[in-house]
Amino acid sequence: MKIEYLTEKQYENCEIRAILARKFKMSGTMIKKLKLYGTVDLNGVHARVIDTVKEGDRLYFEYEDNSYPLNRLPEIPVLFENGSYAVVDKPSGMVTHPGHGHLDDSLLTHLSDRPLHPVMRLDRETSGLIIIAKDGYTHNTLSAHADISKRYKALTYGKWEKDKGTIDVPIARRPGSVMIRDCVTDGTGRESVTHYTVLEYYPDKDISLVEYKLETGRCHQIRVHSLYMGHPLVGDGLYGPNSVDNPSDRFPESMELDKLAGRVALHAYSLKFNDPLENNILREFESPLPPDILRVTGKI
Repeated sequence: MKIEYLTEKQYENCEIRAILARKFKMSGTMIKKLKLYGTVDLNGVHARVIDTVKEGDRLYFEYEDNSYPLNRLPEIPVLFENGSYAVVDKPSGMVTHPGHGHLDDSLLTHLSDRPLHPVMRLDRETSGLIIIAKDGYTHNTLSAHADISKRYKALTYGKWEKDKGTIDVPIARRPGSVMIRDCVTDGTGRESVTHYTVLEYYPDKDISLVEYKLETGRCHQIRVHSLYMGHPLVGDGLYGPNSVDNPSDRFPESMELDKLAGRVALHAYSLKFNDPLENNILREFESPLPPDILRVTGKI
């Protein structure tokens, strides 16, 4: 981690540690490590984190404690890695965070025995690209300044009326349910915006391959918005036609296709962001559709 910063007017007379916390979102632990083991310079001279600054002062911070490589496993492709973060391709069926019942088999615990910080979340059944930061500073910096753009591909039931459009309908938790969400228009939901493009329709199976780009990041957003449009995702055990909570008899072949998919057919295939740690260089990554989704389309 290397940071050069020209002090802005709003931080006039602030202590350096306050700037680290407020401007760069560093935790107290990270600031302590920087003080003890890193470099803190003010106008080219070593400084203490309790020193105050003036507008226009030049600050320089450097700390290297995250150059360790992630574990390389064949089931978890690492598309990119440096000392601060990695972009990995999460397989379906693997939770991102360790938790009850998944203390030893989460994505994070497979990748390292050190603390890791996923910059976005993917549900257990969802496959695809995810950024994993190696420290809290990198996580906060990427989250706040990387302008991350994510695109997904999914198989949905039915033929869409329009090949392209925007779903702008609020989403709220279903009353009495911890997990299920619904589209609502009564003012209780949170703003939710999804752009979609139909890439291909398979008439023999009555399913469509659809690309999604999210403007907001609500829980289950793609799945809920697709159901709202009348096109639930193939294999979706919560919102699909064979689910307990949202059953439908509109798609008579869905039981067989759900079994063939074996999971919700949703894949985070594209990731773009400007790297604020490397002069905002554009990073672009893509992941092909995995075999289980291709199998449903009949392409393999």
